[in-house]
Amino acid sequence: MGTTRRFGLFRPFLLLVAAVLAAVAVTMAPGASGDASAAPRADSVEEVADALRESPVFVDPRASDRLSDADAEALADKIENADKPIFVAVLPKADEFPPSTLLRDLRAQVGDRGVYAVALGDDFAAASDRSVLSQSTVRNLDESAQRSADGDTDKLLDRFVDGAVKDADGRAPASWDGGSQVGRDGSIVLTVLLALLVVGVGAGFVARNRARKRQVAQEQAQLEKLRPVVDEDITAFGEELDRIAFDPNARDSDDVMRDDYTRAIDCYDEAKRRMSQARGPKDVRPVTESLEEGRFALATLEARREGRPLPERHVPCFFDPRHGPSVKDVEWAPPGGTPRPVPVCAADAARLADGDEPMTRTVDTPEGRRPYWEAGPAYAPWAGGYFGGGLLPGLLAGTLLGNALLPGAYGAGFGDGSGDFGGGDFGGGDFGGGGDFGGGGFGGGDFGGGGF
Repeated sequence: MGTTRRFGLFRPFLLLVAAVLAAVAVTMAPGASGDASAAPRADSVEEVADALRESPVFVDPRASDRLSDADAEALADKIENADKPIFVAVLPKADEFPPSTLLRDLRAQVGDRGVYAVALGDDFAAASDRSVLSQSTVRNLDESAQRSADGDTDKLLDRFVDGAVKDADGRAPASWDGGSQVGRDGSIVLTVLLALLVVGVGAGFVARNRARKRQVAQEQAQLEKLRPVVDEDITAFGEELDRIAFDPNARDSDDVMRDDYTRAIDCYDEAKRRMSQARGPKDVRPVTESLEEGRFALATLEARREGRPLPERHVPCFFDPRHGPSVKDVEWAPPGGTPRPVPVCAADAARLADGDEPMTRTVDTPEGRRPYWEAGPAYAPWAGGYFGGGLLPGLLAGTLLGNALLPGAYGAGFGDGSGDFGGGDFGGGDFGGGGDFGGGGFGGGDFGGGGF
């Protein structure tokens, strides 16, 4: 009875809003100036950037066979609805779009921090400002996308964007709000609608506020479940820093060693700072990203001190990220699951080769201590910071944590998985390698070194 009565009170308001929405639909029928499907030909990177300042997706008519108008519009709607700074361009291979500098130039011309993805003819690459998405995550998304899209640009972009909108930080640029036909021709209709919606806000404020409080409480409970695990990781890394007993002032210490040590210390401090400021489970991911970067710096330092070859940058050991960077992939299967390659440290690789069980990271669950991949979806942010969004579904398929991840959330793509456009024509295959804007594919240089 109460619910029916409340609905009856709002019926006139809802009918009026419906009428105004119908009027807006009529106004919008001819199309929107910011619609990716209405894009004119671009004869320079600057013109592509101009289009991306108005809409998240630009398709040059010469490349329209790679992405249809309907698919481009759906992709733009997905990005705008997520309110994330993700810029997508579908371009032909042409002299005005030199691949070696294309992403860097496009980022500079647009001028907004974000994730930039470009399909250039049959090829694809992406990069991002670190404050929006870490370089390792961009590489993982890129490589995962290029492995499984079978040359389908629509599938490639859709899956890459799925992963990017899930993992990226930041907000969409305000300029995207001003490009529609309604903004020019339907301002009166929108003003009336806004006034009606403002009237309705008061009626829903209390319910929304209660829902928000429940959500905050749930996030806080999930964070407290993760906190002991993250604190253990931070403590373990601090003990590693103490164990190496590096003296920056020692006679056998040089500048590159001091740089490695300083980077490891900075990552340790950053992890502690971020965890102290965490307000929800999503805030855990940057903490474990910092720890992963710090452990690699520490591994590099130890290699220098012992005169060993420098380690390559790899994801941490799957069985326990505290073991540090992995050194190889080995076949492994969870109980009752199918085998899959997982990255492991040297110690766990030796144990598996001898037929022994790896040194697995366990966490508290209602059923007692269990491997983290059998502890449920609460540990997804923790694992995502170590392994990157693109790797998690494959690594965790068939486990409780893997089954909880939404299908398609991290994307997949096509190509040889190298992260390069067209092989040797596009340089080294590593965006940035230390700059603030990077990923994998074009140029191979350092994008900015702190400029973005």
